[in-house]
Amino acid sequence: MSNANHAPIPELYVSYESAQKLKVEAGELPSWDLTQRQVCDLELLMNGGFHPLKGFMTEADYDGVLDDMRLASGALWPMPINLDVSEAFAEKVEPGQDIALRDAEGVILAILSVTDKWVPDKAREAVAVFGADDLAHPSVNYLHHTAGKVYLGGPVTGIQPPVHYDFRGRRDTPNELRAFFRKLGWRRVVAFQTRNPLHRAHQELTFRAAREAQANLLIHPVVGMTKPGDVDHFTRVRCYEAVLDKYPQSTTHLSLLNLAMRMGGPREALWHAIIRKNHGITHFIVGRDHAGPGKNSAGEDFYGPYDAQEMVLKHQEEIGIEVVPFKHMVYVQERAQYFPVDEVPEGTTVLNISGTELRRRLREGLEIPEWFSFPEVVEELRRTSPPRAQQGFTVFFTGLSGSGKSTIANALMVKLMEMGGRPVTLLDGDVVRKHLSSELGFSKEHRDINIRRIGYVASEITKNGGIALCAPIAPYSATRRSVREMIEAYGAFVEVHVATSLEECERRDRKGLYKLAREGKIKEFTGISDPYEAPGTPELRVDTEGMDVDTCAHQVVLKLEQMGLIAG
Repeated sequence: MSNANHAPIPELYVSYESAQKLKVEAGELPSWDLTQRQVCDLELLMNGGFHPLKGFMTEADYDGVLDDMRLASGALWPMPINLDVSEAFAEKVEPGQDIALRDAEGVILAILSVTDKWVPDKAREAVAVFGADDLAHPSVNYLHHTAGKVYLGGPVTGIQPPVHYDFRGRRDTPNELRAFFRKLGWRRVVAFQTRNPLHRAHQELTFRAAREAQANLLIHPVVGMTKPGDVDHFTRVRCYEAVLDKYPQSTTHLSLLNLAMRMGGPREALWHAIIRKNHGITHFIVGRDHAGPGKNSAGEDFYGPYDAQEMVLKHQEEIGIEVVPFKHMVYVQERAQYFPVDEVPEGTTVLNISGTELRRRLREGLEIPEWFSFPEVVEELRRTSPPRAQQGFTVFFTGLSGSGKSTIANALMVKLMEMGGRPVTLLDGDVVRKHLSSELGFSKEHRDINIRRIGYVASEITKNGGIALCAPIAPYSATRRSVREMIEAYGAFVEVHVATSLEECERRDRKGLYKLAREGKIKEFTGISDPYEAPGTPELRVDTEGMDVDTCAHQVVLKLEQMGLIAG
């Protein structure tokens, strides 16, 4: 393999002098505040990680990528990279105009010269890119519920990279890595892509891959956005640093990639290979179920275990990178070592701990054996996820008005305070309306904003080890799902459906609200003129008819004990 891989790659940045001038001019332009995902995409566009893209995709490029993974130029590219914006912002922008792209702090990172503006068919995008329009896929859910409705495309002029305050010495642009390899004389480099902490199986796999490819090793974890529920990147990088000395120093390098993953299986693996090629890498490890998002709505895997390997193998020559395909590694007890799953000696005992089992052991404070992981890694993981009974959590009551949510939540609060150990906060609908959402009405949009605010506060309480009890109506399942995702990043989310019937709620009508709704005096009233989408699989369902409050609250306490959130 020649050193062509190490020659500099084109970047989209202008010179420092031009950037200063442009910054002043850009102050007058309409500006778009980038989302976290867009900041990740923009950084890799500007530094050459997404070469040959010159900016956010035009409609022609987008269509080509969806249909046959080709840009309009014919270049192979499997993943749409679009600037999705709100309809309100799109109305103010026409092709031929420039817009300033800013980070969350308002700093101008780049200018987009808009050439295309269109409303994509997101169901088509979901099927083409992810294989199914199924909301169980995190990126399909993102596409429909988070991404903007309108796409803008056009070339990007880079002014400055996003600022990272963490692990700055570990972040390399494609050209910095290429220069590093050139300086050390590394002609063959195998990259290991990961979004999880490194355990012994990964170490064994990377050792074998480097040996097989006779190459130096680049551990190249993603620190942009991964899958909801993944271990946060601060913990992961501390885990990588903890095991670096298990690798030969002169042949291994750790570098962080600020990529927003889409969990797109085969297409994602191909995309990862192209990005790694841009970083000057010659060999790429593709493991089992590479970038798989887990189960679909029918409870089956979205992609076959080796679909991703096949996809990258098919295109490896065109990309100019060699695939090092790897089977799942398992530990063989009698040999006290790891083997690829298809090379296990006959008659031996295979030991394996899945990701789910590892999380369970952390959650319950159980032993994690040394054959599975390094003590240094386990120690880092235990710092971030202590046993469940020491973590914060949220109990989220949902049900019709008058179903008894607030009453049960109040009783539960008293029971939890009696137990002690963690601060308990009740975020009741009326109290939140007074302190957090006094300016909001009761339209669908305003009710959604109110629930998201409650979710945000609950996630902060959970993150800091407290207990949040929420008791809003929360009629829409999509909103409840996004609150669940917000909270599950930090602790457990326990959804309790207070399943009191509409008839019973009307019979109880303390505030006379149902009567007013029936008379048409309250618009958009849940259960009367607006739907209530009952949770399909809540952690607990309670029916308050013929049951006293104490019994209902006790059911919740038993559920929390069963989940290991409070000590029995």
